[in-house]
Amino acid sequence: MKMLWIAVLAVFSVTGCSQKTQPAPQPASSYFDNTGRDDVLTGGVRMIAINTPKGEFHVWTKRTGNNPRIKLLLLHGGPGFDHEYMECFDSYLPKEGIEYYYYDQLGSFFSDQPDDSSLWDTARFVEEVEQVRQALHLDKDNFYLLGHSWGGILAMEYALKYQEHVKGLVISNMMSSIPEYSKYAKTVFKATMDPAVLKELMDIEAKKDYENPRYMELLIPNHYEKHIMRMPYAQWPDPFLRAFKHVNPAVYIPMQGPSELDAQGKLAGWDRSADLPRITVPTLVIGAQYDTMDPKHMEMMSKKVAHGRYLYCPNGSHMAMYDDQATYMAGVIGFMKDVDSGHFQP
Repeated sequence: MKMLWIAVLAVFSVTGCSQKTQPAPQPASSYFDNTGRDDVLTGGVRMIAINTPKGEFHVWTKRTGNNPRIKLLLLHGGPGFDHEYMECFDSYLPKEGIEYYYYDQLGSFFSDQPDDSSLWDTARFVEEVEQVRQALHLDKDNFYLLGHSWGGILAMEYALKYQEHVKGLVISNMMSSIPEYSKYAKTVFKATMDPAVLKELMDIEAKKDYENPRYMELLIPNHYEKHIMRMPYAQWPDPFLRAFKHVNPAVYIPMQGPSELDAQGKLAGWDRSADLPRITVPTLVIGAQYDTMDPKHMEMMSKKVAHGRYLYCPNGSHMAMYDDQATYMAGVIGFMKDVDSGHFQP
């Protein structure tokens, strides 16, 4: 099952993006100024203590850069993946002078992995993010939060409870309703799959035979390479493959379920579409043409939040940060700089 847990991780192409001149990047000497930092010895890495109903644990974070006005915390997908597949941000954010933080959620590879399924709860993860925010000294004047896939669920939930601390929110490749995602899976990407392949996959799932090598043999060319990462499997980037290798099924399966074509775990009934208008901070929603998530639904989300912008990745899938990378990164960077400069518009 080493690759079983991928499906629910995912030049401007933004509706109405501001084209105003952006502030010049910081000089390198300023960006790498670590004066007064308590993470210099470890190259920006900190293990942060997290209080939970089951005691204290530690989660891994890593800072790159120094910018008092733009500090981005990245929430990885899964649940149970880790930050590694997000390392592609290293190719773009430093040159823009953006300070950013990788973070492995509790249960993920670089953090503590307690053997207690009661900890795999969305509300508890929200409190974990708030404790991480406090420890990293992020606040409403500088704190940008980007959540991808499951991280998008976590980012929405965090904003609905703690948005007074957030300057800008990015919801990447995640719908606001798992039941609507399941409908989209059935009517779109399952419907376009070879019927014989789909039947064989459904037969394997009906038998709960997820360890069957045939399951992955069918999924990789017929699902993953079309909707998760639009590259031949042999060309998938190393950070992405490392994230697969390090996934924790003890977190993923209880929350998402074992199927790669549907949600069956604790998240199966999750739906926050009606609550989106309560998100009042500037928000960027990212959708992609070939995603497992419905790009039209994500465009709708950008209109339902109080101050939203939509970034559409026409060549992207769930991992649009890789297969439509230039569009994705330009949109994320432009959004943060527009908010920072006071020029944000939907």
